[in-house]
Amino acid sequence: MDFSQDLVRGTIVPMVLALLHERAMYGYEIVKVINARTGGKLEWREGTLYPALHRLESDGLVRASWETAPSGKQRKYYTITRKGEAELARRAEEWRQFSGAVDAVLMGGMAGA
Repeated sequence: MDFSQDLVRGTIVPMVLALLHERAMYGYEIVKVINARTGGKLEWREGTLYPALHRLESDGLVRASWETAPSGKQRKYYTITRKGEAELARRAEEWRQFSGAVDAVLMGGMAGA
């Protein structure tokens, strides 16, 4: 199923912050993890991710640094900041509230069908 771009856009920031909460990652690695964890239902590309990473960095929610990967390549790794952790907690709670409200409407109407 192809998801609406409006839905996808609204979830990029919390998903990126959630992954960086687990560990530092480089951009393409984030794309691969999202695609794998969603079983391919979300097919992110680097063009989806990098504008969001740059905004997160300019907002002080993530920090970037060049490091040498185990492969020996230089990669730009992103880590979540304290401000990013607080934003992740806020967004996760917002998502719980929002998805619960939407489910109440969608599933409530289907219960009698």
